[in-house]
Amino acid sequence: MRVVSGIQPTGNLHLGNYLGAIRNWVRMQDELGDDGQCLFFLADLHAISQPHEPAQLRRATLEMAAALVACGIDPARSVLFNQAQVPAHAELQWLLNGTARMGWLNRMTQWKDKAGKNREGQSVALFTYPVLQAADVLLYQATHVPVGEDQKQHLEFARDVAQKFNNDFASEGAPVFTLPDPITPPDAARIMSLRDGAAKMSKSDPSDMSRINLVDDPDLVMTKVKKARTDPEPLPSEAAGLAGRPEAANLVAIYAVLTGEPVDSVLAQMGGKGFGAFKPLLGEVLVETLRPISARFRALLADREELDAILARGSARAREIAQPTLDRTYAALGLVR
Repeated sequence: MRVVSGIQPTGNLHLGNYLGAIRNWVRMQDELGDDGQCLFFLADLHAISQPHEPAQLRRATLEMAAALVACGIDPARSVLFNQAQVPAHAELQWLLNGTARMGWLNRMTQWKDKAGKNREGQSVALFTYPVLQAADVLLYQATHVPVGEDQKQHLEFARDVAQKFNNDFASEGAPVFTLPDPITPPDAARIMSLRDGAAKMSKSDPSDMSRINLVDDPDLVMTKVKKARTDPEPLPSEAAGLAGRPEAANLVAIYAVLTGEPVDSVLAQMGGKGFGAFKPLLGEVLVETLRPISARFRALLADREELDAILARGSARAREIAQPTLDRTYAALGLVR
């Protein structure tokens, strides 16, 4: 079993990133042990599909690497790297461009959402983004890819590209690419904004009070939790009572995920109490969860040499794993090297 997943180096990781994706990466790494392999990459090549500031991208890439290690990704057990240090990603994308179809790309929901009405003004990279995503996982013969609801279409695209390439170019029935299966963690947490229970927690929200950043100090965490939007009603004694109360449901869900308790169990203890009693408990749990992450993150950022070494070692290993697939792809296409 080989798991491959990537994350854009947007910087400023928040609680939603940690509970929604990164914590599950750490679990997969720990659960697979010697029975499989995890490759986690920083998608810096994807980041240039839209306008960006180069110095900020370099900084964000290092910050994201530090954050992933601080959250529990172990470079000794998983392959952690950034795309730009593994040219095979871009090479394979170009080789797959001959197999991908314009009609497939035109149907991609994220292309429609990000391009909006100004499709003619968007970069080619944004349009072909799914081809690079396909290359990201097919390059390593991934058997499984963690996906959320918004990424399922992209994985289906990768499978379509792999299947068509295998049908068109496989020699003597031996497929060039493995068709990856999705992993949707059953407990993947969907963390919402502290200011609007109907919106996902996001770094793009102009209000810093809407999110818990992984590097927020304890006082700021407590302040944000205490000022989080709620309603005037007390907490119900069972989950059904949270219907129609998105802010209350979000805070209870965060507490439940962090403590490992079912929502019904949390409400059995807190039912009838107000948020004045609940918020300090949530704040304490958040502070204790984030304290070691924040400390490790700051220590890593202060040691640029160690961060560079982690990415260099991971990238070297990724290049080694990727090379056989890249060679087979060139050969299947009849390209002389």
